[in-house]
Amino acid sequence: MTDQAPRPESDIPGKPTAASRTTLSHIMTGSDTNLLGTVHGGVIMKLVDDAAGAVAGRHSGGPAVTASMDEMVFLEPVRVGDLVHVRAQVNWTGRSSMEVGVRVMAERWNESTPATQVGSAYLVFAAVDADGRPRPVPQVIPETERDKRRYQEAQIRRTHRLARRRAIRELREKRIAEGIAD
Repeated sequence: MTDQAPRPESDIPGKPTAASRTTLSHIMTGSDTNLLGTVHGGVIMKLVDDAAGAVAGRHSGGPAVTASMDEMVFLEPVRVGDLVHVRAQVNWTGRSSMEVGVRVMAERWNESTPATQVGSAYLVFAAVDADGRPRPVPQVIPETERDKRRYQEAQIRRTHRLARRRAIRELREKRIAEGIAD
């Protein structure tokens, strides 16, 4: 569902990074915990996917589906009573796909201490039409030096993603040709 080549010029006007950037916030409760008493990683992952999906939909102007989660890093545990802020933005766009970067911050709900980063993720979304087929997205226009750095880093991740898929496909084809069944 993701792009295989650089996108040609499009009639769709580009959108600046800030146009779809968003933050979702949620207070963690006892129902969010795992067996260790901290917030379950899956709860954080859902918040990440929700924020990234909102950003992808806003940027593309319609439905967008999660194609992959490239990386999810948990830096610190999240506790009951933490106010979690999930900040997301489009880092890169292809013809129909978008990489969305997400930063997860947490702070105590009843303290005035600064929020600390507790996680980050990169997700790839594909914009789809009513029939579920890929549709074009506006090019993202990085505005700040940080946005430009994120755009360049996203291009590197895309190159690695495509190379990894190609290498795995080639390995599987080789094993099949050698008569090795999995």
